[in-house]
Amino acid sequence: MDIQSIKNRFGIIGNSPALNHALNTAVQVANTDLSVLIVGESGVGKEVFSNIIHSLSPRKHNPFIAVNCGAIPEGTIDSELFGHEKGSFTGAVDSRKGYFETVNGGTIFLDEIGEMPLGTQARLLRVLETGEFIRVGSSKVQKTDVRVIAATNRDLLEFTSQYKFREDLYYRLSTVPIRVPSLRDRKEDIPLLFRKFAADFSERYKTTSIQLDSAAQQLLVSYPWRGNVRELKNAAEQISVLSINKQVTAEIIQHFLPQRDNSRSLALIPHQGNAQGGGQQQSDFNSERDILYKLFFDMKKDMNDLKQMIFDVANHQGYTPAEPTSKNIVQMYNDVEPANNISYSAPNNTPILLEPSAALHEDVEETLSLADREKEFINKALKKHKNRRRDAAAELGISERTLYRKIKEYGIKE
Repeated sequence: MDIQSIKNRFGIIGNSPALNHALNTAVQVANTDLSVLIVGESGVGKEVFSNIIHSLSPRKHNPFIAVNCGAIPEGTIDSELFGHEKGSFTGAVDSRKGYFETVNGGTIFLDEIGEMPLGTQARLLRVLETGEFIRVGSSKVQKTDVRVIAATNRDLLEFTSQYKFREDLYYRLSTVPIRVPSLRDRKEDIPLLFRKFAADFSERYKTTSIQLDSAAQQLLVSYPWRGNVRELKNAAEQISVLSINKQVTAEIIQHFLPQRDNSRSLALIPHQGNAQGGGQQQSDFNSERDILYKLFFDMKKDMNDLKQMIFDVANHQGYTPAEPTSKNIVQMYNDVEPANNISYSAPNNTPILLEPSAALHEDVEETLSLADREKEFINKALKKHKNRRRDAAAELGISERTLYRKIKEYGIKE
């Protein structure tokens, strides 16, 4: 089957060399049983390539299932993939088949493979090497014949150096790597894609199709499109529905494109860049560091407020001390007599009133405890979002799986 037929069948728009090379590789590898690793930014259409490979393979009449590894909690992903026996864990009221058992003879697409826990990675490696797996809570070895296609927007090779991904699994999965280009790497396809999306939405909503002038097309081509095809499609839908003037100019389009803020807070998860190479920002941060940034910033603010309080009290009592620092503030606390509230006397013998020393020591210890502050953040986020973990994780800037682990670690009751 030629490339143009593949594009027509799966609705792929574009003629860039990078896109055609990726499609050619998918067609060539489809007739084999080799493992395939599809890499590319979020929104480029990696799942479409997995469908192409399965549909052109000898397994096309057998089951195909797509699994998002990042959407399954760490505590249940083994059960989802490999099944479990009755009573193997709390809530396992019946035995259950996993995906590798139900898709026997077919293809399984593991999206966001970089989010898979290390223990599950070891089980997956055994399936790839021997075709064997064991249900959770069982000792019986079972066989399966499943082709694995994986996808990621992360730099897995960098993850291996950070011990977040098994090196042997990486090389086993990437027998044939397919790199799906971002829109920035195929700018010549952007006007074609926008025109196709606009025509589809015009037909769906029974409206006149929008037309772009040359300046509007140039703006679309120069825009970064960090969300890639998904973001471009959303923009086309918004403009098709909300634009009163169907002859769209650059000024009209500008109103529908979000303004990029390059000074985003470090507490937020950075945008995921290119899955390989220097454009990767997400790999430089992880969810643990994100929440620690929040803690450090709040600790700094609390210390500054504490220093300002001491300074203000001293000035109010007619004494101007040296610029307060964390060291001399703690020393002042250590000098306080527990029997009364008089903590310090200025040279004019005017007393400076502070809280009892025990209470002050408690405040400092509480502020400097990262674990307590982290637990406090999680409790507040869960309370705010009424125990909806997904919303709480988004508020904290961490993954839902990391939040699940933290809840268990701190014994937080929801």
